[in-house]
Amino acid sequence: MDPAPILLARDGDVATLTLNRPAALNVLDLAMVDALIPATAAIAVDDAIRVLVIRGAGSHFMAGGDIRTFARESHRPAEERTREFQRLVDRVHIVIETIARMDQPVVARVHGAVAGFGMSLMNACDLAIASDDAYFAAGYRQIGITPDGGGTWSLPRIVGQRRALEILMLGARFDATQALAMGLVNRVVPNAELDAATTAIVRALADGPRHAIAGAKRLVRGSFDRTLSEQLKAEAQSFGRLAGTDDFVEGVAAFLDKRPPRFSR
Repeated sequence: MDPAPILLARDGDVATLTLNRPAALNVLDLAMVDALIPATAAIAVDDAIRVLVIRGAGSHFMAGGDIRTFARESHRPAEERTREFQRLVDRVHIVIETIARMDQPVVARVHGAVAGFGMSLMNACDLAIASDDAYFAAGYRQIGITPDGGGTWSLPRIVGQRRALEILMLGARFDATQALAMGLVNRVVPNAELDAATTAIVRALADGPRHAIAGAKRLVRGSFDRTLSEQLKAEAQSFGRLAGTDDFVEGVAAFLDKRPPRFSR
C-alpha cells in the first residue's frame, strides 16, 4: 500500500503539511492533488490554527509535477490531452487559491529541489525559509509547457517582470543565495538550522496579533487589484476595524507600559 501523499500534523496552534513522496522528490501526482484540496480547505476554516507550515519529506521540497504521470497520458489524442490536463491544473489551482485566501499566514520551509510547481507552491506562501542546499528552477521550458500554480502571477510580483521572464524562458537552475538576492525567499540558513529558523518565525507569527496579521495579508495580496485611492480606503477600513479590537487596546497599553504585549488567543 502506498504511503499517504501528504501528512497533516498539528502542534497546538501550528499546522504542518508535509509533501510525502520523498522517494520521488515529492513530485505532484493525482493522489497528492486530491489530498491537498481538502487538507488546505480544512486548515483555512479552523480558527484554532494560527500558522500553516508547508514542507517536504526527505531531502527535497518538491521537484515539480510527476513526469511519469504526464507520460502515461501522452498517448491520448491531442484534444483529449488538452481537456484532461486543463482539468488537472484547474484542480491544482484550488489549492493555490485556498492558500492565498486563508487568514492564516503560510510559511514554506524549503530545501533541496524547489522546481516547477514546487516553486509556484513556495511563491504562493506568504513567507519562505530556505536551507543553503536548496536549488531552484522553473522546469516548464524543459518539457515544452507553461507554468501553473500561479507561477506567472506570483513570480513577476516577487522578482519583477524581467527577472521572471528570464527564469521562465531560459529555465536555468539557481541556488539559495541567488534566490535570496532576488527576494524569492526571506532567509537562507544552514540545513542543520532550518527547523529552528522556521520555528522562530512561526512562533513570532502564532504569538502575534492574529487579526492584524491576517489583515496585512489581505491588504498586500489585494493591493495589485486596486488603485491607490482604493487601497487607501481599504487601509482606512482595516485600521478602523482593528482599532475596535482588544488586541489594539492591549498593544497600546503594552507599548506605554514598556512590556511585551499579551495578544488574545
